[in-house]
Amino acid sequence: PAEVDALMGAALDAKAFRDTYGGDQARDSREWAEVPTKAGHVYAWDEKSTYVREPPYFIPWQDKPAKVSDLRSARALAIFGDSVTTDHISPAGSIKPTSPAGQYLSATGCAVSDFNSYGARRGNHEVMVRGTFANVRIKNAMVPGVEGGVTKFQPGSKQMSIYDASVEYQKAGTPLVVFAGLEYGTGSSRDWAAKGTKLLGVRAVVAKSYERIHRSNLVMMGVLPCQFKDGTDALTLKLDGTETYDLLGYEKGPAPRQDATLVIHRAGGATEKVPVIVRIDTPIEVEYFRHGGILQYVLRQILSRDAQ
Repeated sequence: PAEVDALMGAALDAKAFRDTYGGDQARDSREWAEVPTKAGHVYAWDEKSTYVREPPYFIPWQDKPAKVSDLRSARALAIFGDSVTTDHISPAGSIKPTSPAGQYLSATGCAVSDFNSYGARRGNHEVMVRGTFANVRIKNAMVPGVEGGVTKFQPGSKQMSIYDASVEYQKAGTPLVVFAGLEYGTGSSRDWAAKGTKLLGVRAVVAKSYERIHRSNLVMMGVLPCQFKDGTDALTLKLDGTETYDLLGYEKGPAPRQDATLVIHRAGGATEKVPVIVRIDTPIEVEYFRHGGILQYVLRQILSRDAQ
């Protein structure tokens, strides 16, 4: 530390710092001054932009949070095994022309040579939601023997992309659930792994265990994380996606780490009840979930203070 202090003292120049960072650098920069701008109190979204779009998290807006309700008559969007990482979930890499994201960009008139990457277009939710669960190596047990972001739309078992299936389910008003094995969401704490899950219409994830940050991110996007109890998982329950599901017992709370019940309605008519743990772990996470996510929670807090 003494050596570092000595070197810092010799190298630091307060005048150079003031000259570099003092004053109005934006005003003095010709390049910055030439950027076209619009006046106003809020950002003027460009509906034609393929890079930055107005996000839909506050649409429709309610001044007060809706009542928490149990999940009923849900369908499985995907059934995954162990060690599904945020690299599998979150959009990353180049955008292929045949992918849902590539087809969307082509429809806007964007040339394939200008597609760029998911990382460059992370400000456009239309691109990013189409790339969620679209990793070429992800394996959905609902479509055995196939790799990539595909699923089977139910009823009927028509094979299609996970994104296209989610659109059809949302048109029908069908809530969705994702099943997974151990260590779901391991890897870097990518925000789009949770954002994309939410925008696909997934209301809950039921896994054997979670990576800590991704579990928290799901709660903060208003997605309910639940955990199978020891000895039970999608494999032992022989889930194949033809079932419908209820998640019951949390609408009066939820309370941190409370028990809930997964009700499986088999295609043949049989019903099975499975205990699960609600992985909302803290009281503040209860508030985030009750508000539909941390974004809505924070905005309502701001509006409440402004109204006082």
